[in-house]
Amino acid sequence: MRVILDCDPGIDDTYAIIFLTAAAHGGLIELDCLTTTSGNAPADQCAQNGAWILGQCGLPIISLAAGIPEPLEVELTTTPETHGDTGLGYAQAPERHVEHDWDALWIDSIERGTDDLHLIVTGPLTNLAAFAHAHPEHFAKLKHITVMGGAVNYPGNTTPSAEWNFWVDPHAAADVFAMAQTPITLCSLGVTERMVLNPEALAEFVDKLGGSPVAQHLEAITRFYFEFHEDVGEGYQAQIHDLLTVLIALGLVGYSWKDTTVAVEADSELMRGTSVADLRGIWEREPNARLVTDADVELAWGWFTWACEVHAKVAAGDAEIVELRHQRADD
Repeated sequence: MRVILDCDPGIDDTYAIIFLTAAAHGGLIELDCLTTTSGNAPADQCAQNGAWILGQCGLPIISLAAGIPEPLEVELTTTPETHGDTGLGYAQAPERHVEHDWDALWIDSIERGTDDLHLIVTGPLTNLAAFAHAHPEHFAKLKHITVMGGAVNYPGNTTPSAEWNFWVDPHAAADVFAMAQTPITLCSLGVTERMVLNPEALAEFVDKLGGSPVAQHLEAITRFYFEFHEDVGEGYQAQIHDLLTVLIALGLVGYSWKDTTVAVEADSELMRGTSVADLRGIWEREPNARLVTDADVELAWGWFTWACEVHAKVAAGDAEIVELRHQRADD
């Protein structure tokens, strides 16, 4: 299984990257590339964050590029109050040169075949919409797309009806679902807000990470997120949306879904970014979404425990992990 992660790190994106790098170390997936969009922070900053996290997780060689710096039609809004000034809470990635050939990375992955290629988008849909418009023949080949976004029949976290990723670039979200050739797996707030992390569990994960470099920073990254959730009345805990989305995308946790048609409002100021699912088939359109309605959160946290243990083994030079890495290099 091959993976493209398009993300905006971002604290919960960090957890997704920690898992994906462990899965790559452990031989579950091949992480083709990581690309970034503007959302939690500007795309270039998100790319610096992503590169640093990849290095902390022992995979600095993964191809990485920053995507489009602005939403398709509206001004960019970022969220320092939620993810910190640079997107990583109380941690900060070092500055580095950022490449911008993100669409070339996607095309290269697609041309290698798409039966086993999974595109996972955990930030705004700016890159995916732009790609669909500029490269429709390649977009049409994507068979497995999973998106974290939307608040379907559920309260929003940015406006009363809109989720952050869809609100940041509503035109991109609207375009992606309007142009979808194959139903997109949609992990919306009604499911992802159940993926809740508390300080006790965080301490256990840091301990299980052992000597992995990322263990030194995970508490500082996450503490900011705890404080944000407490400030907005959710308690001293955090919703790790993007990690659950990745696990659903890879089929590693059980989940329920409904095939439906999703549309996103882009132009209304009051309803900007609001996502609607035609659950009763009133529009009589072909489904463009596989709307996830439930997921095994307990098993998801079990997989993250496994990921932490893999990173500890990598840091310790575990012979089994080293052998797996050599095998992948030979392949």
